[in-house]
Amino acid sequence: MYAAGPRTNIAAMKRRKALKWTLVGVGGVGAVTLGGVGYVGYLWADAKLDTVGKVDFTNPLAVPPLAESTQDSSGTRIFDLEIQSGTVPFKNGRETDTWGINGAFLGPTIRAKRGEEVAFAVRNRLDEGTSIHWHGMHLPAVMDGGPHQEVASGGDWAPQWTLNQPAATLWYHPHPHGRTAKHVYNGLAGMFIIDDDTSEGLSLPSEYGVDDLPMIVQDRKFDDANQFDDQAAFLSMQGFFGDSIMVNGTLGPYFDVSTRLVRLRLLNGSLSRLYNFGFSDDRPFSLVATDGGLLPSAWETDRLQLSPGERAEIVVAFEPGETVQLRSYPASHGYTGPLGRVNGADDLLDVCEFRAAGTLTDETAIPAVIGEAPDLESAEVAEERSFALSGFNQINGESMDMERIDFGVREGSVEVWEVTNGDGYMHNFHVHDVQFQVLSVNGEEPSEHLRGWKDTIQLAPQWKYRIAMRFTDYTDPNLPYMYHCHILSHEDSGMMGQFVVLGEGEEIGQVPVVETAHSHG
Repeated sequence: MYAAGPRTNIAAMKRRKALKWTLVGVGGVGAVTLGGVGYVGYLWADAKLDTVGKVDFTNPLAVPPLAESTQDSSGTRIFDLEIQSGTVPFKNGRETDTWGINGAFLGPTIRAKRGEEVAFAVRNRLDEGTSIHWHGMHLPAVMDGGPHQEVASGGDWAPQWTLNQPAATLWYHPHPHGRTAKHVYNGLAGMFIIDDDTSEGLSLPSEYGVDDLPMIVQDRKFDDANQFDDQAAFLSMQGFFGDSIMVNGTLGPYFDVSTRLVRLRLLNGSLSRLYNFGFSDDRPFSLVATDGGLLPSAWETDRLQLSPGERAEIVVAFEPGETVQLRSYPASHGYTGPLGRVNGADDLLDVCEFRAAGTLTDETAIPAVIGEAPDLESAEVAEERSFALSGFNQINGESMDMERIDFGVREGSVEVWEVTNGDGYMHNFHVHDVQFQVLSVNGEEPSEHLRGWKDTIQLAPQWKYRIAMRFTDYTDPNLPYMYHCHILSHEDSGMMGQFVVLGEGEEIGQVPVVETAHSHG
């Protein structure tokens, strides 16, 4: 909300609110007219955030610890995850109230290998229900951690499954219906790295915390008491935008580089903000993996745009003794009309500073061949579906209903979905359980950064994306997976739907009341 001064009267506040919804009603295009011109013009001119040269990189980049595990007699790896409240001294003065997993803010990095059986003892010590969703994971619906698997306050949850997908950088975060943004913003998020024989045999940088860095990039805003301020900006169509960027919970982070090549596992962990990553000297870097895993070969670029929920692994080279900043540049695409600026389109942000030592080790390389290309382009297609996202809360004209299963898909089948952003606002699209192949964008071959496996994709206004996915292994006629916009204010408002995977002869059932948690009293 626009920060009015203490003498602002109620009538003025109502005028601003009415103007905002006038603009919303027409998509923000051509609505700046008459009495609103001067006021909106002032807001538009003042809306661009530029932090370049204004960030004091004085804090060492925190590297989330690797989650500890035990092994039972069957060989299952068991991870204990406790969701809790805490405080963190982000700034001088009063500490900030936060939530975290096994700590005060964020969570440990879970790391395991394809083929391993993993189990989790999740305990919720908050005073309200929450959940943990394994974003990008292929697993049974009952283990997915979506809105049907909420863990009550004081309760616990014990999901277990076999890791059955290629090496990839995934993440985990809450997914309670209507409250996901609040829970992520308070601090509940962490990375989940899957390794496999292929990834372990490559010469890519791989020493965790040294030349292989998790980078959870998020924005925050602080009020005068150093507490998180989650109020949406005036005229914002995407919800919240913060004016402070943190990486792994570190404000003003720097990292001491000791190797020539460094692998950055980038995660856009923000609620609404888009990042267009690049370096301050425009140096090239190599994209080696997208959401679902390694690319067939590296793609060299100097910009990489990620919407909320997307991940990418890049490898960047450093020279001895140099200092360079990772930045987010103005968006390359994704917005139409004058209101892009108040939704972060023009922002220029310092993210993290890298300081190379005088001597760097040089023991890693980018192989010519890294992974395997997606293979669904020539597959037999069982069904084609269309999805149009519009406004703040609708897909195909409907909002999320926890008791409605929108459709069923057959196990083993390949489907092609055409997904369209039907208005002038920014959206993106995430599908649970599967990784998909982007077949085309507006009828043309997708750009290089979309040619690997994906589970989340930015949707530019009016563009059409054809994506193909195969549904395998897990069936349940009653418990659904989600598909939704991962701009969390949109998701929480109802821009989400549900589908089930059906075995042979099964038909869509009825969503049960799922009680996966119990209270300890």
